[in-house]
Amino acid sequence: MKTARLGPEERVQALASMAERELDVLVVGAGVVGAGTALDAVTRGLATGLVEARDWASGTSSRSSKLIHGGLRYLEMLDFALVREALKERGLLLERLAPHLVKPVPFLYPLQHKGWERLYAGSGVALYDAMSVSSGHGRGLPTHRHLSRRHALRVAPCLRKDALVGALQYYDAQMDDARFVATLVRTAAGYGAHVASRARVVGFLREGERVVGARVQDVEAGGEYEIRAKQIVNATGVWTDDTQALIGERGQFHVRASKGIHLVVPKDRIHSTTGLILRTEKSVLFVIPWGRHWIVGTTDTDWDLDKAHPAASSADIDYLLEHVNSVLAVPLTRDDVQGVYAGLRPLLAGESDATSKLSREHTVAHPVPGLVVVAGGKYTTYRVMAKDAVDAAVHGLDQRVADCVTEDVPLVGAEGYTALWNARARMAARTGLHVVRVEHLLNRYGALTEEVLALVTEDPSLGEPLTGADDYLRAEVVYAASHEGARHLDDVLTRRTRISIETFDRGVRSARECAGLMAPVLGWDEGQIDKEVAHYKKRVEAERESQRQPDDLTADAARLGAPDIVPL
Repeated sequence: MKTARLGPEERVQALASMAERELDVLVVGAGVVGAGTALDAVTRGLATGLVEARDWASGTSSRSSKLIHGGLRYLEMLDFALVREALKERGLLLERLAPHLVKPVPFLYPLQHKGWERLYAGSGVALYDAMSVSSGHGRGLPTHRHLSRRHALRVAPCLRKDALVGALQYYDAQMDDARFVATLVRTAAGYGAHVASRARVVGFLREGERVVGARVQDVEAGGEYEIRAKQIVNATGVWTDDTQALIGERGQFHVRASKGIHLVVPKDRIHSTTGLILRTEKSVLFVIPWGRHWIVGTTDTDWDLDKAHPAASSADIDYLLEHVNSVLAVPLTRDDVQGVYAGLRPLLAGESDATSKLSREHTVAHPVPGLVVVAGGKYTTYRVMAKDAVDAAVHGLDQRVADCVTEDVPLVGAEGYTALWNARARMAARTGLHVVRVEHLLNRYGALTEEVLALVTEDPSLGEPLTGADDYLRAEVVYAASHEGARHLDDVLTRRTRISIETFDRGVRSARECAGLMAPVLGWDEGQIDKEVAHYKKRVEAERESQRQPDDLTADAARLGAPDIVPL
């Protein structure tokens, strides 16, 4: 398998190739499910295309809790099948498919009642571990352990003494969600899928009742392509109903959006060696280690406003701070919050009005001939959703098609990662970078780190850290534009890196340098650089303004004060 470059020329070529001859499968939407579906289809030998209206993972798939988990709380709902499936997927990702991107993370669950709670919660966590091992892919994580209050406070000194009588510690896994999706897309492209971002489906082609293709608008260069396909898979998440409307069909189910917001705070604000999981009256609250930061989340509230840019209100931020502060010895304040992001979960609309009770399971439907719709689910089980979607599409193809093989297809960068990790000190000596820098690169690119380092060899100035965001090298910005499909400054600062939530200025100080590094790759002149920087600053200010508003309606109006895309 060759490593695919996703630069500007490759994007133009992909659109032309998709319009040239009929595809077997066209996937609409490049979140984790759409990208996974494209990889599943192409590795079965099908001619596959993938189009995305904005950037890879620009919707829900870049704004999650960044966890790969079995869903411990679904055990309480007795949803054993969902938990078992998710734990198997967690193990596959950790051990085989993406060990460079998916990492174990410990969580402490404080107990607040003596006796019965330890027995009740302990039984649940023991079952969780047992189901993980029985899946055949759970041996890589340590099992849970029971801690006394004294031991728990040694592990997490941040906790108030009166907030717990003891604790349980167990393990799950985490990843950088947007990076994971970009890696999925590159893996699919490496196997021969045609992929294009900033390519919006504006209509479907029909022959009688049958859907036979899509009209796709090139958002960047203008113009429209007719892409014909034997089967189309609609994997547009919270936009599912909107995409269905383009064919004039009501659809067999509806997707509701539930908003979840997260706060990012510096590591030194919470003194702990482990993540935390806390119960709230509505859901659970996580405090998740994230490099030099913590992610605190999440909320779970109905959302029916702008889907592209869900806004976090002042009430959302206060809700999280109030709940996390109920157990912290030194409370967090607004001033401690470095970054805020909001995402929408696509939930299958059910009987319950409370979004936290709606189904996290997924469904696949064939509303009209030629069109498959996949929706719902959770990030961890994306591969199963993709398999089910392609299985449904295969029913509509007049040909024999191989079974799903993605259980045995590592993502690009996984092959050779362990060997490079073991040799990281030698890599550091060879490149002149500190070993911590090499580790950072290996955990973001895996074996593709050599491609990033090749840019530094050509231009040593790219081995310098980015101004205002020194966790990242300048080479990573160039690589994002030349190899990972980044088309705009926002793509790099928000998704290829996490500078927009990891710095107090939200990436404003890094913006001009970053745009200058992207310019030669994307053919920008000074005027376009100025536009990109101005647009990014407006976006940051609109987000800050929305976070000062009291409720969803006013926060949404403030966030929409910044335009969506920079015209080229």
